[in-house]
Amino acid sequence: MILSVIIPVFNEEGTIEPLLRKVNKVKISGVRKQLIVVDDCSTDNTSQILSSLKDIKFLYLRQKSNMGKGAAVRMGLKEAKGDFVIIQDADMEYNPEDYAKLLQPILERKTKVVYGTRLTNYPLKFWGPDKTVLPVHLLANYFLTFLVNILYGSHLTDMETGYKMFSKEVLKKLNLVSNEFEIEPEITIKTIKLGYTIFEIPITTKPRSYEQGKKISFIDGIIAVFTILKYKLF
Repeated sequence: MILSVIIPVFNEEGTIEPLLRKVNKVKISGVRKQLIVVDDCSTDNTSQILSSLKDIKFLYLRQKSNMGKGAAVRMGLKEAKGDFVIIQDADMEYNPEDYAKLLQPILERKTKVVYGTRLTNYPLKFWGPDKTVLPVHLLANYFLTFLVNILYGSHLTDMETGYKMFSKEVLKKLNLVSNEFEIEPEITIKTIKLGYTIFEIPITTKPRSYEQGKKISFIDGIIAVFTILKYKLF
């Protein structure tokens, strides 16, 4: 069996090499990995770093222009050969060592779609040494998840999670069209509409700030709301 790992990347010169090494190091019994890195036309040293990595086997794709995470994911999906697919951000917020536990429910035939939920163990704290990084983002994630649950009858805790794992047969049916971060609600809503149950597994993350390279913005949140409403109305 093969797990295709799609890694969209844009201007992550500080994290792309350690992230790839961490992904490459992960071992899952009976499962091989296909690593697909989609460079969304980075303007820093990301491309040079990727070109110099000769000791890690991965398929390197590069967009002709900066088109967004959704477009990069869609480009990667066209080259995915695996029985299963997971999307891996290049910013080191998510831990590739979680692959095995995310894959387990699919291997046990409990589901064909698994999300790694961050929000079951993610406290909201506005002050103190362990205060929440970007608390407004956390509240936005809660709201977007709530909106999807209300409109589509789901029971998710973290719709916006970056860790979404699928049997490839599911992804073939989604017909994804989004170019930017609205790919997250699009994937979720189309999966629900096709009648698939999304199984959630708790994971931990290390969120980063804008100073550390966070890219998703307030505008992306507004677009996510319109995306959620669009697929309900049309």
